[in-house]
Amino acid sequence: MTVLVALAANLVIAVAKAVGGLVAHSPALLSEAAHSVADSLNEVFLLAALRRSRRPADRQHPFGYGKERFFWSLLAAVGIFVMGGCFSFFQGIEALRSGTEEKFSGYVAGLIVLGVALVAEGVSLLRALHQVHRQGGGKGSLRDPALRTVVAEDGTAVVGVTLALVGMALHMATGQVVWEASASMAIGVLLVYVAYRLGRDARDQLIGEAADPELSSRIRSLLQAQPEIDSVEALFTMKMGLDSVLVAARIDLVPGLDSERVEEVAVRIKRSIAHTLPEADQIFLDVTDRRAQEARESPAATGERGGA
Repeated sequence: MTVLVALAANLVIAVAKAVGGLVAHSPALLSEAAHSVADSLNEVFLLAALRRSRRPADRQHPFGYGKERFFWSLLAAVGIFVMGGCFSFFQGIEALRSGTEEKFSGYVAGLIVLGVALVAEGVSLLRALHQVHRQGGGKGSLRDPALRTVVAEDGTAVVGVTLALVGMALHMATGQVVWEASASMAIGVLLVYVAYRLGRDARDQLIGEAADPELSSRIRSLLQAQPEIDSVEALFTMKMGLDSVLVAARIDLVPGLDSERVEEVAVRIKRSIAHTLPEADQIFLDVTDRRAQEARESPAATGERGGA
């Protein structure tokens, strides 16, 4: 619902900004129109991510499709950079190079459009922040890349519209196009920065980001609390989706357990972890009798090529 609200707002605002920008010959308003078009396309990407990431695991993708959200969020970041940031820079430079034709009535219409856009973007931002609050607030509630992207887009849109309003007003008051061109380029800088932050987060998750340190610590503590485990030699985690974490642990069991007992212990430990931490839905245990120092120096622990 949050993504749909943002999409509806961006589509209406994009048309209004584009018409107002063409009528007023305003580079700042045209930059904001490009921003809204980029945001609209990104909402489509996010809707695709929400739908495709819910597909169940199959033979070709045994760990499911949870990372689809991260992939489409990366495309959304690229869209913000190319369609929003680069076009805003182009509009600012073009305005400085050739100037713009000033039409008072057109600028008044443009300011009205931006005022309406500010209200609409503010409503969409409040809807997104309401969902963040409903999910507990704080950084943890923004682990959903779709929600994080919507919050970033709407927040950026509110700041961008404010910059465009200031630039247009100063252009009308002074007759100097440099104010509006500067506003357009400032919008470009803002969009490029937001695109970089969103793209960096999506990249980290796509290439295999570890679970949150708190979750990893809870898993390690749970393993160490098992009476049959002598030591936890190595623990690896990786986010497979929004609520899916892969856990791989190399453990040293206490002496004297036969093979049948080892199997029973492994099954019980996996069930205990899955029951306590539902997001840990892929659990693999490697039973070893190597010393902790040898385990830490193994290729799997150090990340060297060939590690299991």
